[in-house]
Amino acid sequence: MSTAAPDTDTPLPPLHRLPFAPARPPHPTTLPDGTPAWLVTRYHDVRQALGDPRVTRADLHEVGAAGALADVAGNPASLFNQDGPAHRRLRATIQKAFTPRAIDTWRPLIADAVQRAVDALVTAGPPTDLVTGFTRPVPFTVTARLMGLDDTGPDRVDEERLHRWGLAVLAQGSDRAGEHSDAIAEFSGYTADLMNRRRRDPGDDLVSRIVLAADQDGSVPEESLVHLVCGLAASGNESVVGILGNSLAYLLGERPGHWAVLADPDTTELAVERLLHFIPLGDSETTVRRAAEPVELGGVTIPAGAVLAVSIGSANRDPAAYPDGLDADLDLPLATPTLAFSAGPHYCIGAWRVRLEMRESLRRLATALPSLRLTTPVDRLPWQLGTTTRSPAALPVTW
Repeated sequence: MSTAAPDTDTPLPPLHRLPFAPARPPHPTTLPDGTPAWLVTRYHDVRQALGDPRVTRADLHEVGAAGALADVAGNPASLFNQDGPAHRRLRATIQKAFTPRAIDTWRPLIADAVQRAVDALVTAGPPTDLVTGFTRPVPFTVTARLMGLDDTGPDRVDEERLHRWGLAVLAQGSDRAGEHSDAIAEFSGYTADLMNRRRRDPGDDLVSRIVLAADQDGSVPEESLVHLVCGLAASGNESVVGILGNSLAYLLGERPGHWAVLADPDTTELAVERLLHFIPLGDSETTVRRAAEPVELGGVTIPAGAVLAVSIGSANRDPAAYPDGLDADLDLPLATPTLAFSAGPHYCIGAWRVRLEMRESLRRLATALPSLRLTTPVDRLPWQLGTTTRSPAALPVTW
């Protein structure tokens, strides 16, 4: 579930300081569109709801938001809005593409993309904007290389074009969805053509692997496959832009004394897990579900047919599961596995990429620029709004 973008005239808190509903037993609430629902906030209740087959995502693409959701989140053909056999077929298709061998091949690709961006920053010298110089180009380069969009010819996509498509796909609210309809149609048409080209001339890229796996299965609808590839390109790119930008805002703005220690790989690995856990991707980390039959959560019986508002943000701050909180030592392991990437059948398929890209980015940036610092206070940073993610529009820094 997404919320409408806040009034841009009102100062916005950084995402790590957003208030979330306290962890308490499930209780009635009302969604932004007026739908009655049960709010689920405690860690163990949320984890159960996300993994319970009686709690479904299907037929909920228009429930919960005050207007039409993003194309990827709001279309019934997308992976996000399916359960049961159709969802399992799509997930199996992706898993066949994300083989251990493939991921091992992509690891040095990600490290190289990060290092090139770091080297470019060092060569250009301070001051600079980390958004234009790092948090946008790194995820774009990784996405383009993973999906084979960086070659010459009809497959090539530049950063501005992919960013425009990503914003359209992830736009929230009916007014923005209308504005971006042409871009979504363009992106879908490009993706359909791309998939056909990869069928004729496959490579070792992610799109080729997905198309090959889907064609071998033979039961995945082409529309669902197009939405899947669009979602991987747009969501994967913009999600990393968001979490990387927000993490840098927190680290440089509130934990500057800890920045240089991220040069240590072990510290970075633990810190990244804490950052991913405590910094949400957007202003709401609530996802809607429906109880297909009566379900007991935390001693409360949710009736069949009821809508659930499952708050991952609240669960990730449940003091019973995470007593240490956001501002504990960066190298302190989480007491309980994070729900940042959801859980159960809808666990994020790109979690490996986000973790790897974050680790490489923070470690290599801290190694090269140990004195990196913001030149604008965190509460004065401009924000990119209007999508299911919110990230700094600029991160002015020097060193």
